[in-house]
Amino acid sequence: MHIVVTGATGKVGRPLVEALLAAGHRVRALTRDPRRARLPAGVEVVSGDLGASDSLQGVFAGAEALHLITFHGDEFAPLTNGEEIVALARQAGVRRVTVLKGDVSRSPLEQAVARSELEWTFLAPVEFMANTLEWAEAIRTDGIIREGFAAMKSALIHEADIAAVAATALTTDGHAGQEYWLTGPEALTPPERVQILSEALGRPLTFVELSRDEVIAHWRAAGFADSDVDWFFKMRTEPPEAGYTVLPTVEQVTGRPARTFAAWVREHAGVFA
Repeated sequence: MHIVVTGATGKVGRPLVEALLAAGHRVRALTRDPRRARLPAGVEVVSGDLGASDSLQGVFAGAEALHLITFHGDEFAPLTNGEEIVALARQAGVRRVTVLKGDVSRSPLEQAVARSELEWTFLAPVEFMANTLEWAEAIRTDGIIREGFAAMKSALIHEADIAAVAATALTTDGHAGQEYWLTGPEALTPPERVQILSEALGRPLTFVELSRDEVIAHWRAAGFADSDVDWFFKMRTEPPEAGYTVLPTVEQVTGRPARTFAAWVREHAGVFA
């Protein structure tokens, strides 16, 4: 198949490109800066911005399937040109689409896709395991991870598992009209993640729980607006059930169990060294 992947250099887009290429498909990767893409040989890398419809002229030409994200730019701004993207895809002959969701509610792009005649599949992952990279500097320096809300569980998912589900939905039948909620195989608290990191890295690590006020002060110092701080706090004190409920979706769709957090840590051990 000939497949276009947008967000091709992102945490999901890159492994998706690699998976599709390894399976023998023709891959066209959309990125704002092809010179910095560093994608595998054999990938057709093209320049464009999902948020600028004019830059997408010809990008979908000849493609049978398309992977979309719902945001663009360094600020992850929501796309507002969903109808134009859908129109360009349909005019090019695209028939199958996956959309990586960024929120619980449907974005304008998702709504446009759902209204179209495209065979769509929405992908709704919970927290990415890659968020753990935020701890890398602390682990490299003193081995002390300082976080709040120690009891909050998260069913973190490996980014390659999201990509595997996307690749399956793009290249096989039976996924049209589905919204797949995607989780890892276990729900972990921050201290449990630190313990797994310690075991996988072979070095002692310490978890120190911050108070609510300390966490909020940290967010404010990082420059987050009051609305962001309120949302962060709500997600940690009243997390949606979907965020910590382990689901078998990855294995049901791909035929392979979801990867564990320990496996993710081993793959990224060099970042924490």
